[in-house]
Amino acid sequence: MARGDGTYFKLFNSIKRVDLLIIDDWGLKPLASHECGELLELFEERFNTGSIIIASQLPLEHWMNALTEPTLADAILDRIVHNAHKILLKGESMRKVKFNIQSDISIS
Repeated sequence: MARGDGTYFKLFNSIKRVDLLIIDDWGLKPLASHECGELLELFEERFNTGSIIIASQLPLEHWMNALTEPTLADAILDRIVHNAHKILLKGESMRKVKFNIQSDISIS
């Protein structure tokens, strides 16, 4: 939408300057080639200047598949993984516990 109304660069500049960028639900759907390019540009601009938290239910070994452009995927993941701290959570989904939902799904 920002590209369409001419505010993309203003939005991009405001996002790249935040102290902490949080990306939730990483990898829910594959990113198109142009989205991979924009993500690489954002991570490149933020490299060693701001913190990023990425939350995902997708195992790390499948992150490459969520980025449809292999060359860009390699560059993006290099910037994410370099100096990263990985925290793997195990246990039941908090939504499942909070709402007492019964399921056969095993989460680890």
